[in-house]
Amino acid sequence: MSEENSMSEETASDEETSATTESERTTIRTGRKFDQDFRLDASDAGEFLITLGEQLRDDDELKIVTDEWELPFAFGEPVELEIDFDGVGDPELEIELELPGRTDDKPPEVE
Repeated sequence: MSEENSMSEETASDEETSATTESERTTIRTGRKFDQDFRLDASDAGEFLITLGEQLRDDDELKIVTDEWELPFAFGEPVELEIDFDGVGDPELEIELELPGRTDDKPPEVE
């Protein structure tokens, strides 16, 4: 019975740590410049791109999250997709996606 209590306490502690970590994330907002590079294997990059693609398809906002920070972003149209292939020397393929920010401004009225 004491083992069960110990396990429950550990689980509760893990849940508290997770909630604390989430509340301690830095939120990156408009008015701040932010840049971070990641070196991933192709499988992890693919999973990221699938999830990103689903958010782009299904919504007009996305949120990118790590343990340290979160970046919510309301995007507008059109989305710019650039494909750059450099076949000289070591071949390299660069795929860049540029999302403009969405504005909630309404146009002025014409009377």
